[in-house]
Formats: sequence, structure tokens, C-alpha cells
Amino acid sequence: MDFDDDVDARGLLCPLPVLKLRKRLSGLGQGTILRLLADDPAAAVDVPHFCAEAGHELLGQSETDDVQIYYVRKR
Repeated sequence: MDFDDDVDARGLLCPLPVLKLRKRLSGLGQGTILRLLADDPAAAVDVPHFCAEAGHELLGQSETDDVQIYYVRKR
């Protein structure tokens, strides 16, 4: 999937991946797609919850080699 910006939150534990995602999204324009890389198992719950609460669109998520990949569109 194509994306406009990237956040590498590998090695960070909850709530830091979501906090980094929120901070980066705040500086981006509406419709921008951001890719988040995380390896904290809690991110699988935290990222979708954050997107739903903040009104952003979770376009997809996958996992490869113990890294979770999330694609989020800013609303």
C-alpha cells in the first residue's frame, strides 16, 4: 500500500506507539496516509481503538517478522 509518511515505533511499549502516531498525524493534512511500524502486542488493540476514537481511518493492518504494520488515513 502506498503511504505518505512513516512512524517507526518498534521497541516502544504502550502507550508510546499511539502517542507517536497521534503526534505525527497532528502535523499532517487531511487524507494523508501514514504507516506505523510497531512490535508491542498491545498495539493490536490500541491503534484500532485510537483510530476509532479520534475519527481516523484504519486502512489496514498486517504482521511480518514480528512487526505489526498499520496504515492510517488522517480525517
